[in-house]
Amino acid sequence: MLIAALKRLEETVEAETEALVARAPLDHAELNRAKSRSLLELTRLTRDLDAASLDAATAIHLARLRDKLARNQEVVALHLRAVEEIGETLAAAALSQESDGTYTARLGSGPGSGFSA
Repeated sequence: MLIAALKRLEETVEAETEALVARAPLDHAELNRAKSRSLLELTRLTRDLDAASLDAATAIHLARLRDKLARNQEVVALHLRAVEEIGETLAAAALSQESDGTYTARLGSGPGSGFSA
């Protein structure tokens, strides 16, 4: 039962990572629900588990999940940095739009300004 839960979480994490790498559309709400369900299931299954008593198969699945989670963390962090950069670019564009010269053009519309009425 534990191995099945680990496999489900591994599949979910891997699907998210692959979609992010491929820049494919994601249903973030469904993805978060699936991860939450898996984590709740793992919490319940491992509540009374002695880590020293894990068999080799379970240890292998845990190690593989750890590796996939590390890769997922890298990809998610990369996307978050990209979102931050886009946000900063949009904020800078909005600020420059606020001072686009709309009001100062009237002041400089006299002779020699290059503006005609």
